[in-house]
Amino acid sequence: MAEGPLDGVRVGVTADRRADDQIDLLHRRGATTLHGATVRIVPLADDTELAATTRALLDAPPAVVVATTGQGFRGWLEVADEWGLGERLRAVLGDAALLARGPKARGAIRGTGLREAWAAEATESSPEVLEHLLAGGEGALAGRRVAVQLHGDPMTSFLAALREAGADVVEVHVYRWEPPPDLPAVDTLIDAIVGRDVDVVTFTSAPAVEGLLHRAATLGRDEDLVTALRGGPSGSGVLACAVGPVTAAPLDRRDVPSIAPDRFRLGAMVRRLEEHVNSTAGTPTP
Repeated sequence: MAEGPLDGVRVGVTADRRADDQIDLLHRRGATTLHGATVRIVPLADDTELAATTRALLDAPPAVVVATTGQGFRGWLEVADEWGLGERLRAVLGDAALLARGPKARGAIRGTGLREAWAAEATESSPEVLEHLLAGGEGALAGRRVAVQLHGDPMTSFLAALREAGADVVEVHVYRWEPPPDLPAVDTLIDAIVGRDVDVVTFTSAPAVEGLLHRAATLGRDEDLVTALRGGPSGSGVLACAVGPVTAAPLDRRDVPSIAPDRFRLGAMVRRLEEHVNSTAGTPTP
């Protein structure tokens, strides 16, 4: 049987959502995996906070709505339908200026029968959306209600900038995160990272990074974990592979180097890992 591009590479997977898809993708390329979900996604239908936020927006509609992710925006509308709020929410969103952070968010907006007023095309990033929102100059956002659909990334600086500009910001947290459901699996993954029994650990959300670091700190192994991760991508440690710069931000704050693709997609992340392995002469340890 022909070897895959990741043959012999041992990958620790921290994802909760789409973990099976990622693991299957890695296995088909020859890698072996160790899975320990470091966070848990709250099921949308059970998310009372999201329901309360949705009802608040129906009572006091926003002037602007920012859709940051396609799946998050679709999920919000779908669960609103389950709660019997979908028709009213679509009407409120239709009256607002809908902004899309990239093509996936734009596609989700159109897929629900709505139409975006503007979409970030150049960089598909939050800074591009923020620049557009602030383009009206001082006072343009003062007193305006701006709803921002969040999905994992807290977008702290983005939200702070809107509030500083005088906007009444409503955070719509779709897919909130909770502590991991299987702590022994996370502990096993931490053991493997510290012991260099995996070559790579992948992250598809910033909360997944935070969850791993928090659990390691609880076990008194925080410094051991960070030391192991600081050894990659060119040293003798474990390579951190992130889906994008937002996901990698908690690693950056701990001076942990990482690799990430140019496009923030699961498939692109795996291809970036393949490129890294190839660039290091095909050795299984990055």
